[in-house]
Amino acid sequence: MNPARLILVSRVCCHLCDDMERALRPLSAEFGVAVDIVDVDADDELKARYDELVPVLLHEGRELCHYLIDLAEVRAYLSEIR
Repeated sequence: MNPARLILVSRVCCHLCDDMERALRPLSAEFGVAVDIVDVDADDELKARYDELVPVLLHEGRELCHYLIDLAEVRAYLSEIR
């Protein structure tokens, strides 16, 4: 079974993006999930959809949160998909 992969839609010089990336590290280790960081400014489709919402955390296209991470909610979600 492959580990879940979360997508963090982020941008350079974004303190909220940096905060969410840091907050995801312990969850990634705890649940064995990979976190792929994607630059919103490098993809026109992502920029059109998420430009003002970054950072955005996604799993299989489902938006888990944006701006700030809700650790309890993300933890509960990861427990469900385990």
